[in-house]
Amino acid sequence: MNATQPTTVKLLPIYWLESKMEVLKMWRSPGFAISSLLFPVMFYTFFGLLFTMNADNMSTYLLATYGTFGVIGPALMSFGVGVAVERGQGWFDVKEASPMPASAYIIARIAVSLVFSVAVIMCLFTLGATFGDVKLLQSQWLLLCIVLMLGSLPFCAIGLAMGLSLKSNTAPAVVNLTYLPMSFLSGLWVPINMFPETMQNIAHFLPPFHLAQLALKVIDMDIGGNVWLHFGALLAYGLVFFALAMMAYNKKDKS
Repeated sequence: MNATQPTTVKLLPIYWLESKMEVLKMWRSPGFAISSLLFPVMFYTFFGLLFTMNADNMSTYLLATYGTFGVIGPALMSFGVGVAVERGQGWFDVKEASPMPASAYIIARIAVSLVFSVAVIMCLFTLGATFGDVKLLQSQWLLLCIVLMLGSLPFCAIGLAMGLSLKSNTAPAVVNLTYLPMSFLSGLWVPINMFPETMQNIAHFLPPFHLAQLALKVIDMDIGGNVWLHFGALLAYGLVFFALAMMAYNKKDKS
């Protein structure tokens, strides 16, 4: 991928075409598309709707936390697994040798994450409103969607660092072994206040916890804490892992 980039105006058609092709490719990949959509929808249906029918506001609470769980998956999988697999297949090297700017590859992967995030969010919102008796203001629905979408970006950086560091045959296992325990420990599957105090303290160091708290703050169900603290934590994670991704990329070029 060419490091010399033309003007922004000339880049826009490249960004659009690369993003469109990447989204179509991933949408036609059953392993990615089905898992990205099915897991959060299935979990929310069981634990947010069926098992909480007599619990006040639990469907609303879990809509935010399973929404967080749902948008993290495509970000980690698209970058963490997708990049590692393409590196293993040699397709990443082909892209590097092409005149396409490197930024187009990153933007296309982000587009995949955002498109699938929107699909997950809309499915969860529909389930919550239709079967979970979730009642929010229009502004809350919109803000919750925006928070979840933008909040997925730091996880794109985490996934990119993993994708540039892991081998293609180990990436799926490592990403899942990171994604699932981290989600549970962050209180995405069950309310964080049901955890022992030690586990609650651990959650404060995990990025999904901070995104979940921002989402819960939209619906006034968070455990407290400053908005900027959660935002700053996510920003810090994003910057650190993006720096690690660049280090891994430069190390690859030197090896």
